[in-house]
Amino acid sequence: MKKYWKIGLSAFLALGLLAACGEQSKNDQEAASQTQEQQVTTQQEATFPLTITDATGKDIVLEAPPERMVSLIPSNTEILFSLGLNDKIVGVNDYDDYPPEVADKEKVGSMDFNIEQIIALQPDIVFAHESGIASLEGAMEQLEAAGVKVFVVTNASNFNETYTTMEQLGRATGKLPEAQKMIATMKAKVEEVQAKLQDVKPKKVFVETSDEPEIYTPGKDTFMQEMLDMIHAENIAADTDGWFKIDAEQIITKNPDVIVVTYNYVPDILTKIPQRAGFETITAVKNRAIVQVDENMTSRQGPRLADGLEELAKAIYPEAFE
Repeated sequence: MKKYWKIGLSAFLALGLLAACGEQSKNDQEAASQTQEQQVTTQQEATFPLTITDATGKDIVLEAPPERMVSLIPSNTEILFSLGLNDKIVGVNDYDDYPPEVADKEKVGSMDFNIEQIIALQPDIVFAHESGIASLEGAMEQLEAAGVKVFVVTNASNFNETYTTMEQLGRATGKLPEAQKMIATMKAKVEEVQAKLQDVKPKKVFVETSDEPEIYTPGKDTFMQEMLDMIHAENIAADTDGWFKIDAEQIITKNPDVIVVTYNYVPDILTKIPQRAGFETITAVKNRAIVQVDENMTSRQGPRLADGLEELAKAIYPEAFE
């Protein structure tokens, strides 16, 4: 009996040892797999030379993360600052106004850029933009001849394309993890805003981007249209493509529930709109639902866009955020 007990104990210990070895082997394999994944991720994030393709289809080879860079449009500038590249930005657009630190940067022009000045700043790369490519005709060749790389960023038309731009700039500057974190934060904000609007009754909205006599508004296939769709708002101008001039009579006929103003160059515009001939019949005017939102936050293809979506949602559906 004693002999069988010893055999049983030996078998039990052997099985336990095998199980422990198996578990250790499994843990070792998982650790090795995690290490390999981390190595792959690190290589994807930090390996230079790096080849990136810009909006023009041109391949640009970066030997190392750029140490000096110039941004030619506010949206690019906001992304670069959000990536923590303040000390590497040496030149910006005249219209750049965010973040406040941008005031300390050298201005290189707005539409017509001072190419000699840009070259004198000795940037490793210039981040241009597809929307302003016409103003760079001839200038790009001049910059490249001086040894300056020019990367043309795609003109994003929606949130997903904006995320892609952020990831691209993060990769090009050696800041991909920061870019991915920024994108995740924006997506979380968008989800938070949309969650608050699940049960709202859709409202008809008119978005005004300039004052009379030439009142302009965004129609379908615009960034604003996507934002309105995301928050269940009906754009009264959605039957026309792009940005266009709209007649006051059309606004009155379509009778929006809310009027959203995206500009601030007209003092007291919120009190002037109700005084327009015939506007007293509009539901938005009757209910005093005329609101103003930050133009840059609701239009710039950058990291504040999710906050702009929230501001727009609060303007149209204040009751959902009380």
